[in-house]
Amino acid sequence: MKSTSNLKNILALSISIFAATGLFAQEIIEDKPQEKVITDTIQPFVESKIDGVAAVVGDFIILDSDIDKTELQIKAQGGDPANFSRCELFGKLLEDKLYAHHAIQDSIVVSDAEIRSYVNQQVEQFKIQFKGDLSEVLEFYKKDTEKTLKDEMFELNKGNKLASEMQRKIIDGVEITPEEVRVFFNNIPADERPIFGTELKVAEIVVKPVVEPESVQRAIDRLNEFKKDVEENGANFRSKVVLYTDDLASKSKGGLYTLNRSKPQMVKEFREVAFSLQEGQISEPFKTEFGYHIVLLEKIRGQEYDVRHILLIPEVTNEAVQEAKAKLENIRQNIIDGNITFADAAKESSDEVKTKFQGGQLINPQTQDYNFELTKMDPELYGQLQGLENNEVSEVITDQDRTGDIKFKIVTVTDRIDEHEANYSRDYLKIKELALNEKRLNIIGKWQEEKIMDTYIKISDSYKDCQFNSNWLKK
Repeated sequence: MKSTSNLKNILALSISIFAATGLFAQEIIEDKPQEKVITDTIQPFVESKIDGVAAVVGDFIILDSDIDKTELQIKAQGGDPANFSRCELFGKLLEDKLYAHHAIQDSIVVSDAEIRSYVNQQVEQFKIQFKGDLSEVLEFYKKDTEKTLKDEMFELNKGNKLASEMQRKIIDGVEITPEEVRVFFNNIPADERPIFGTELKVAEIVVKPVVEPESVQRAIDRLNEFKKDVEENGANFRSKVVLYTDDLASKSKGGLYTLNRSKPQMVKEFREVAFSLQEGQISEPFKTEFGYHIVLLEKIRGQEYDVRHILLIPEVTNEAVQEAKAKLENIRQNIIDGNITFADAAKESSDEVKTKFQGGQLINPQTQDYNFELTKMDPELYGQLQGLENNEVSEVITDQDRTGDIKFKIVTVTDRIDEHEANYSRDYLKIKELALNEKRLNIIGKWQEEKIMDTYIKISDSYKDCQFNSNWLKK
């Protein structure tokens, strides 16, 4: 993509709304040698730099070792710390702590339980990366125990969460008008306008095996048995989860999820049931697109609900699986023979409610339009489309969701736009996003400038030669 340096900043912001910046009255810690004065009776106190303290930002201290930890995090995430100078990493820490400090000042609250749950997930992922060997994880992060690792990760994640919530608050409600988008685009020199990669519009038809009523009833009966055993006999709900749930993603956590009323998570039916319960209450069996559930509400903490659930997926017979595949094969042949269009077939026969009424057209979750940029497409979807010409129908694809539920689908490319220079009319949504990000960036920059003047900051003399992007040193 051709772009100005300003556009690069905008794209960087859109990829990750960076964590924070800003400060109040700043003081540089001068690294002066101590003067040793000796008298017959006393040695006067001489103020000196605290060993290892790189900076103080409001209520937060940044240690030299924090920069080392940041390098470890980059490495653990598959990045190369060598791509960033020590000053750049230090500058990012200054920004993070500034946002976190002002989040506290603005009474922004984050959930400790949610953060601990996230930390537990992170540690489990680390174990997977090291083939289940916790000792290697601890050695990599230079920790003696899992508890010390989790405690440090908790503080790190809490600071990051505070920073992100503060930044979200700063840009919350920022909107942009069509006129602002037009001015933004016209201000880009013609030879520096971005180049957008090849884009595809994709449609699908999905057919799922029919579940027999007897199989559904068996799942409901079992869930009622679990509920009764817990309520009447004192059985442990978490043990039931570990033994019986079909939700493998939550099995290791005993079926635990933390829901927030203000942040939609899980499907609508699940949320509605969970939020209707009292603490300690178990729901009746209910259906979602994933199967049948019962939910136990463990704890209500303001807007947050800690729930555990058991998911059972009704058994599907081999005959039903084969019938579903044969049905889709027949639909595909009718499309190829010209008896029906792909869009009409989707409306008539697709079992995917989210797409069938748009003729099977997929919506890009990143942009909320129908275009998928080839270089950013999900690898699995790309593999299914590879080699297809426009309006060519794929072979029947066997697919599985995260619960292992089998379904069949066919896909087609309904339109293809080759790589091209940004066009105001055709690429309006992308240009609008670039313009909006620039506006957000300017608002954040202004906020940062103001907070640099009224936030207490000390920066160690050993870092005063860093070339910061922000005026941390007030030069």
